[in-house]
Amino acid sequence: MSYVLGVVAFALALLISIGWHELGHHLAAKATGMKVRRFFVGFGPTVWSTRVGETEYGLKAIPLGGFCDIAGMTPHDEMSIIDQPRAMYKQATWKRLVVLIAGPVQNFILGFILIIVLALGWGLPVLGDKPVHVAEISCVAPTTDAEGKPVPCTGAAPAVDAGLRTGDLIVAVDGSSISDSTDMIEKVRDVQGSTVLTVERDGERTDVTIPVSQVQRMAQNPDGTLTPVTVGAIGVTLSNTLVQQYDWGSVWGGAVSFTGDIFVETAKSLASLPTKIGDLWTAVTGGERAVDSPVSVVGASRLGGEAVERGYWDLFIGLLLSINFFLGAFNLVPLLPLDGGHMLIALYEKFRNLIRRAMGMTAGPPVDYVKLLPLTYAVVAVMGAFMVLTVTADIINPIRLG
Repeated sequence: MSYVLGVVAFALALLISIGWHELGHHLAAKATGMKVRRFFVGFGPTVWSTRVGETEYGLKAIPLGGFCDIAGMTPHDEMSIIDQPRAMYKQATWKRLVVLIAGPVQNFILGFILIIVLALGWGLPVLGDKPVHVAEISCVAPTTDAEGKPVPCTGAAPAVDAGLRTGDLIVAVDGSSISDSTDMIEKVRDVQGSTVLTVERDGERTDVTIPVSQVQRMAQNPDGTLTPVTVGAIGVTLSNTLVQQYDWGSVWGGAVSFTGDIFVETAKSLASLPTKIGDLWTAVTGGERAVDSPVSVVGASRLGGEAVERGYWDLFIGLLLSINFFLGAFNLVPLLPLDGGHMLIALYEKFRNLIRRAMGMTAGPPVDYVKLLPLTYAVVAVMGAFMVLTVTADIINPIRLG
């Protein structure tokens, strides 16, 4: 039952996020003097509507989106003579840009609010490099048993004699920065002689030179068997900082920093979308589903349901905020029919007219959207095919929580 409630709750949260996006366009259009004819959440047949002033508000039967109908978005939009002066395409460039960017900005605002909630309630996951701390320092076992477990050892650890302390933050090995504990282990195991760890302690950095012991450990082969190998060890147990905790005093700086990290990760996700088509096709045709492959509304809602079922509300919120940042960034892609495509046209008209005026010419006509229809249809077709592929993968071979 909790799974179903979670699915419904996440689907509703996504619908609210989309409505919130369209509300940004709506409020900005109203504030800049444009006419908003309709504001609807959903697509398809109208379930309910009401008119307030000059705008019709309502809900439609298919909860997969929404729209804000601003009069005169293109010169081909039919308008009454009275409304002609308020046509969007006739407005100053800055007004058009404000209205167009307001939708994505709304998603970013909602995403930031959710970051604050996540930070105060559960802490923020560390994205990118994971800080590596010294959790324990012990003697170095010279070998392992047949199962790969280190045998008992005695004596002082080389790291203790060198001055390393529990709680030290390790930032580099022999001058090379590390991304996580696995990265550090791999760097140390190849060292013969001694290694220099750069550590941060009490806000200050210092270098600690540690002799590296050559020991026997078991390496796993592709077939699952173990083979003894000689590697370097310094007797240190490491821990990664996976979640950073915050209070009301520190949350603002942490949220801003995390927002920057989210923007970077979102940009990477957008750039990698074309490369994920193969992964989705593999998942649809019976292969293994890659955990980093894109998900649709269906897949995201299923993950939200699983998160609620297991009590992982931090995952629920984290997934929702990530989707809001993705929605905002995706809509800024400079292709029609996305907001970014309309913004690109507005900027093109502005700079074209500046050049024309500098040459003593009058302003040029608005861009003819009809001429751009083939490209627009191509973009819509690609987006539609990608959506169908993603939904199919989420139904046939969904990503599940581990």
